[in-house]
Amino acid sequence: MATSKKYDISVSTETQYIADQSDEAKNRFVFSYTVTIRNSGILPAQLISRHWIITDSHNEVQEVRGLGVVGAQPLLKPGEHFEYTSGTALATPVGTMSGSYQMVAEDGTQFDARIPEFTLSVPRVLH
Repeated sequence: MATSKKYDISVSTETQYIADQSDEAKNRFVFSYTVTIRNSGILPAQLISRHWIITDSHNEVQEVRGLGVVGAQPLLKPGEHFEYTSGTALATPVGTMSGSYQMVAEDGTQFDARIPEFTLSVPRVLH
């Protein structure tokens, strides 16, 4: 089996604008995002830390690094997934997030699971 299939973590996201926590007059736009992390590889792997790159539409970038996600460092066996919801605030009605999760496989191999870029947008702002 190919080495890449040993360490195969996929990440998918869904976003939502949180109008009641936002204050558009003060340029505060709050979004939640739900992330699903799935182990499609053949070895168990544990999520150790995260690295997010959050960019607003003025190209202002925030980088966030930390241990685990929502206080957890889930161990995902092959075929298992972990889902969590978190949030962020932007100074603009549109932005993007991307990044990576730092993982450790059962055999001790450390690798990054890429978080594909996704868009945060106030409804009806983008066409």
